[in-house]
Amino acid sequence: MQGQAEAQNATVEGPVFEVDPLWPKPLPNNWLLGMSIGVWVDDQDHIWMIHRGSSTLDDNEKTAELEPAVTSGCCVGAPPVLVFDKEGNLLDSWGGPGEGYDWPASNHGIHVDYKGNVWIGGNGAKDAMVLKFTKDGKFLMQVGGSGTNAGSNDTENFGRVAKIWVDPETNEAYLADGYGNKRVAVIDADTGEMKRFWGAYGNKPDDTDLGPYDPNAEPAQQFRNPVHCVERAVDGLVYVCDRANDRVQIFQPDGTFVKEAFFAPETLGAGSTWDLTFSPDPEQRFIYMADGMNRVVRILERESLEEISSFGGGGRQPGQFYGVHSIAVDSEGNIYTTETWEGKRIQKFVNKGIGQIPRGYQGVAWPRS
Repeated sequence: MQGQAEAQNATVEGPVFEVDPLWPKPLPNNWLLGMSIGVWVDDQDHIWMIHRGSSTLDDNEKTAELEPAVTSGCCVGAPPVLVFDKEGNLLDSWGGPGEGYDWPASNHGIHVDYKGNVWIGGNGAKDAMVLKFTKDGKFLMQVGGSGTNAGSNDTENFGRVAKIWVDPETNEAYLADGYGNKRVAVIDADTGEMKRFWGAYGNKPDDTDLGPYDPNAEPAQQFRNPVHCVERAVDGLVYVCDRANDRVQIFQPDGTFVKEAFFAPETLGAGSTWDLTFSPDPEQRFIYMADGMNRVVRILERESLEEISSFGGGGRQPGQFYGVHSIAVDSEGNIYTTETWEGKRIQKFVNKGIGQIPRGYQGVAWPRS
């Protein structure tokens, strides 16, 4: 009886995932991905990603771009924005500097809103803007400037925005702002007008240097950089990744603090809470969290914020991670992840339905069949 009880305690009911090692299909034109730092799935189940292309490829990776070219074949950096279908076919590509807007020195995050507009942030030293385009890459709006950030209480510019999410109910864009500032900012998605902003616990943002994160200290009363994700769930609450503080804070849409939870709180360096998304069931039962420092995707019960399992592990084989950065889910519950640093790729994890999964770390989500 004791052995049977231990076996039951070793598993938990949750979603089963298997990596698709053949997704996506090879890119055309000898294209390579650079640091891959944003992913989103639109209403048509098209998978959008953004990466940093040639600026994050070394000379051995982009030999065809060198002057004089070392080879006539491989390789060149792909355009920053790539769009795939669920089968891994490349549907479209665009992005980069153009007339009328300041393309980020280091693009970061991508979101396709309920109107079909594409939002892009940036975490370059002077990136104080967010950009809005049509799905085919036509420029629509820039909010903020380049090199114009005046801090976390600036009402016109931003401080290196990490992620954007647009609320279809209010047409407000929530910004994880970000790598320079220490706040969530909310703007009108049509005009760019600042509506409100707040710091950790709903406090007025303060840009005082907090020093290195100390897991034994009292929780910081301000966000640390970067504020790395923001998204609203079906419960009406806004979930924010305070990455270097190893926590997720949850707010009412007006910035009123509700609760927080810590994950791998001994994690130093780049922190543990990089990005999150919700399962597509009507209740959004699960949260899937990218933890780039610990190289796993964590599975949480959304209501309790309890972590029930995780998968991944460090490496470059399918199903492993090196800097898992961003995460998104399609209507069938399949997960898509991008990797920064030397990971430089996008992966798909197929949802196999609800089953018994290992409680705690389950290793690489390798196909079982």
